[in-house]
Amino acid sequence: MPIVPRPVLAGLNAHLLSFALATCCIPFATADVLAISNTAHPLINSASARVVLLDAPERFEQQLSEGLPADPRQAVAIMQQRMRSATAQQLGRDLARAHQDVADAWSLGVAKLPAVVVDRQYVVYGQPDVAAAVASIERYRSSGR
Repeated sequence: MPIVPRPVLAGLNAHLLSFALATCCIPFATADVLAISNTAHPLINSASARVVLLDAPERFEQQLSEGLPADPRQAVAIMQQRMRSATAQQLGRDLARAHQDVADAWSLGVAKLPAVVVDRQYVVYGQPDVAAAVASIERYRSSGR
């Protein structure tokens, strides 16, 4: 295997990185993308977006309270014991994050689901394919409107 001087490798790596960004990720790399939906409206191609599922808090709350007895005192005792577990603590953090996500989504005034919001300025409703929605917004932006 030939030895290539370090400066040449650094230049080659920079060119490869530039090429990769130019060919695959431009819309996501340059935009803040928020995809808002719920479990009834699944999203696809959303890996590079911040995904907010509006029904996530409810699902986390159900997981935390699963199997609790009807007696409030017993339920409190069991919940206190559960909250010491690492799993429950993670669920609690996930629940707090889910509530923040919902607040962020509603602060944008989203009217329908699914919604893809780019840079808190542009929105596409009804498109479950996040990449396609971002591409539509990028085409609109580049048209000079």
